[in-house]
Amino acid sequence: MTASVSRSAQLMDLYDLTKAELQALIVSWELNPVHVARLWNYLYWECVDSFAAMTELPVKVRAKLEAECVLGNLPVAVETHSSDGFTKKYLLALNDQEKIETVLMRFSGRVTACISSQAGCAMGCVFCATGQRGFTRHLTTGEIVAQVVHVQRILKAKGDRLRNLVLMGMGEPLHNYDAVMKAVDIFRDSSGLAIGASKITLSTVGVIPGIVRLADEGRTISLALSLHGATQEERHALVPTAKRWPLDELMEACRYYVQKTGQKIFFEWTLIEGKNDSEENAHAVARLLKGLEESQVNLIPLNPTSGYDGAPTRTEAAKRFQAVLAEYGFASTVRQRRGIDIAAGCGQLAAASG
Repeated sequence: MTASVSRSAQLMDLYDLTKAELQALIVSWELNPVHVARLWNYLYWECVDSFAAMTELPVKVRAKLEAECVLGNLPVAVETHSSDGFTKKYLLALNDQEKIETVLMRFSGRVTACISSQAGCAMGCVFCATGQRGFTRHLTTGEIVAQVVHVQRILKAKGDRLRNLVLMGMGEPLHNYDAVMKAVDIFRDSSGLAIGASKITLSTVGVIPGIVRLADEGRTISLALSLHGATQEERHALVPTAKRWPLDELMEACRYYVQKTGQKIFFEWTLIEGKNDSEENAHAVARLLKGLEESQVNLIPLNPTSGYDGAPTRTEAAKRFQAVLAEYGFASTVRQRRGIDIAAGCGQLAAASG
């Protein structure tokens, strides 16, 4: 580790701070808090990449920031473009030489960033490249925020802005709850990135304490739950954490969440040919979700990973699955496959390249 990296590790990352914390910091330095609004604007509206670019701040403010803080920009180790023309993947380097992946996806009328919450993942889902890799550590709030700033900076240069954000990259967001929710508060600040709660989706494998906490705290971001199996045995074969958080208890937590927040849940179902893509499986899903008909089922044909030999379901089977769900009143979609050729699809991120 170089001396410059060691020094950076000892300085305060401004991306770690909420606006209120930033104001408290400025006040603690006996500087005029009037500068906070302009500083926040530089960080999250203009997305500058250095203190030198903050030209409208007084020299003494910039000097104090440079002496005590860093902008925790994450260097791009590798940038990969998909042949689909709509997807870019960024392998980003952390201070401790760990790497994470962030994906930018363009759809009709919107741009979405898929960001990571951990280096690796401890949940161990058998078909997921991140789970196959294993867990290294949680990301800090600043490391989560820096991914979004990176994407926003790219879009801003082209006259565009980020409006949709999914916490579906590397890691289990509810396993890193405090850092993730602090980042969400920063994303939502109306004077900065201004990403609406309904435009932020958090995907969880089913961490029950986190789901209950979301409900109790009245968090209004969208919740997506990776289901994949409609019985405890079937789910546990794909999602090892089902042993810790059994399916019946998980569904109870989901119903509590819906009752408490008034929001629907997006249930994610990875379609694996010959394993969980039959009409019988679809009937089982519908029975499991009885009483949650306002929810939506997102069907995701399996994306290839080196550690799992399953195959994605065929289009005809996916359509039959949808038809069964519709009989029970459930809306469903089949996920558009993006970036598969660069391992940027759902379940493919592992930060193994570069």
